[in-house]
Amino acid sequence: MGAKGLKIGNEWDTILAEEMEKPYYSELERFLDEEYENHTIFPPRDEIFTAFRYTPYDDVKVLLLGQDPYHEKGQAHGMAFSVKKGVKQPPSLVNIFKEINSDLGIAPPEIDNGCLIPWAQSGVLLLNTALTVREHEANSHRGKGWEQLTDAVIRKLNEREKPLVFILWGSNAKSKLQLITNKKHLVIAGVHPSPLSAYRGFFGGKYFSRANDFLERHGISAVNWDIEQ
Repeated sequence: MGAKGLKIGNEWDTILAEEMEKPYYSELERFLDEEYENHTIFPPRDEIFTAFRYTPYDDVKVLLLGQDPYHEKGQAHGMAFSVKKGVKQPPSLVNIFKEINSDLGIAPPEIDNGCLIPWAQSGVLLLNTALTVREHEANSHRGKGWEQLTDAVIRKLNEREKPLVFILWGSNAKSKLQLITNKKHLVIAGVHPSPLSAYRGFFGGKYFSRANDFLERHGISAVNWDIEQ
């Protein structure tokens, strides 16, 4: 998984190569070696960078930023908020689909389909601020180095000339606001969709229509937010 072993398979390899040579990343790798050996960690190690594989740098239309991966067995597979087909939708994802239904009129998918790969293929980079987590322990890998890498990703996207939309959900994600300085881009910050916080203003945010309106105004095709089409 390290700088030498990392092969995302697209331009992210080059864009992130410098970060992965830095001391903090070596420390992070050592930490992960120990964690994967001694604890149950999600996602599986070979799936940590799934989001980058599906959405190359130039194809990103929307960066959807969350906190850290799902921490229950069988859920996380390297894309924020997504679970593989056949896995029951976690409550946060149920709320996301409710908001999409309210915003765009798209019916929620079957409860055992929460796989967001179609979003990724449509240009949505599904990123968390930390990319791994211990089983049953939300935020357990916070402050171990992932934030420096994901900050670098945000900065690289911020530098881009082609406009994109940053959707930041929750306090971990909103702490990245100061990294997004390029006026070409749109930032939509909101409450995390978790049942613990969604009632404080997640619903009614119209994140998806606002993102698509912005993209289309800039001559960029809209994201298809319907995962079943």
